[in-house]
Amino acid sequence: MNIQDFIAQYRNHPVLFVGAGVSLRYLNNAFTWDGLLKHIAFELKGNHEFYLDIKAESRENGKYDYTKIATKLEAEFNKILGHERNGKFKEINDVFYREMEAENYLSRFKIYISDLVKNLDYKEDMRDELSELKKIRKNIGSVITTNYDKLVEDIFGFEELVGNDILLSNPYGSVYKIHGCCVDPSKVIITEDDYKQFDEKYELIRAQLLSIFIHNPIIFLGYNIGDENIKSLLKTIFTYVEPNSKDAERIRNNFLLVEYDQGSKSHEISEHDIDLEGFSTIRINKLKTDDFKEIYKSLSNLSLPVSAMDIRKVQSIVKDIYSGASDDGTSIKVNITEDIDSLDNSDKILVIGSAKSISYEHKNSSSFNSEYFEIVEESNHNLIKLIDKINSSVQQWFPIYAFDRIYPNLKKSAVLKDQQLRKINDYLAAQPSTVETTHSTLQEIFDDEAVTRPNELNAIMWSTWNDKLSLDEVEDFLKVMTDKKGTGYRRLLCAYDYKYYCAD
Repeated sequence: MNIQDFIAQYRNHPVLFVGAGVSLRYLNNAFTWDGLLKHIAFELKGNHEFYLDIKAESRENGKYDYTKIATKLEAEFNKILGHERNGKFKEINDVFYREMEAENYLSRFKIYISDLVKNLDYKEDMRDELSELKKIRKNIGSVITTNYDKLVEDIFGFEELVGNDILLSNPYGSVYKIHGCCVDPSKVIITEDDYKQFDEKYELIRAQLLSIFIHNPIIFLGYNIGDENIKSLLKTIFTYVEPNSKDAERIRNNFLLVEYDQGSKSHEISEHDIDLEGFSTIRINKLKTDDFKEIYKSLSNLSLPVSAMDIRKVQSIVKDIYSGASDDGTSIKVNITEDIDSLDNSDKILVIGSAKSISYEHKNSSSFNSEYFEIVEESNHNLIKLIDKINSSVQQWFPIYAFDRIYPNLKKSAVLKDQQLRKINDYLAAQPSTVETTHSTLQEIFDDEAVTRPNELNAIMWSTWNDKLSLDEVEDFLKVMTDKKGTGYRRLLCAYDYKYYCAD
């Protein structure tokens, strides 16, 4: 079976389990576990021999125990920095002493690890693939990762959860950082003692993750078939789940391991047996490939009844309903119009909005303006289809060109394109000559005293329409505008949308 057909079988939102291979694929400053420890040892000692010595000392049954290597390296790293206050690692010591003043002990070793991976240095030649990865956000329930960096948070905009925060989480739109995160060095799990405490303290977290594995498709990215993280996870699952049960079969069918195979364009899923050493052999689905774009496109094209993005919003509102009245004494009203138990699922619909403007369509035109960039980045076909159902006024500003590029089957497309172009031309024709500047940057427009404050957006719109400004700069400006329901934002967005996405 190929990857498109395999993913098309999913009936609920898949969860990604992301390993170091993903960061190595997209970032210049990413490391394997061995590579990270080797790098730190070299920076500390100026040669590789110290690392090779402690690595040799940490070999058991033909395998290297990286938790032991990390334990020895941490002890040496912290000792040397304690004797060299203002040496090569002065900034690490600065952080250490600042935190100690606040009665917060942090290992210098873990401060340095966090510092190494906190900035995301993207590989320029992977930008196109990253844009495809971003599009799958609408169909991903959550992400679990053993990485310390914030790559997933940056790409998906998900909320990071570390340690016990996982227990209090909304599972949709969350990144479970099960080995810690660079934002908090105290939570980094890397040494023998760290893993021992993890095993002792996080039984409830494992139970929550187990629930996710039973109910959702799981796609492993950035691991290989022999990875200890994969084997440890499978052992945990089948400690609680009878290997020959229906639950076990469902879990196996839900699992897909994507293994990197340099240069391969394979899209075929195969079955692979994993020996769990002490457990029965587990058979899972595997894809060996270097064509990650095909995986991302298959996930982006997955058609589910509700987007994960909308579920995230609903769960936040449901949480407010559970909690009762807010600080001002108000609470969310819940109206149930029919006997829910008597309806089939296909007849049920959940609608959330203002009591004054509730509409039984999923989106209104204002939402497409304010969430324009999120919808475009996710290439959200199912959401864009709703444009044909919304009530549209001939007076409204609506950016149709990007949506038409993503989903060219919209019935309203031609009418909305004519409307968008007419409104832009009519509006700019009515503007005073002072908005017609020769400036090539936004800052030059802001600094021009001839352009009054009320006319700044009009000048930016005119300059965008007349190819005076970089569209990337205009995009950045639109994204940070606070009033995304204002007419000024919608006018400028329509000009940008036409210039960026018009095929003519």
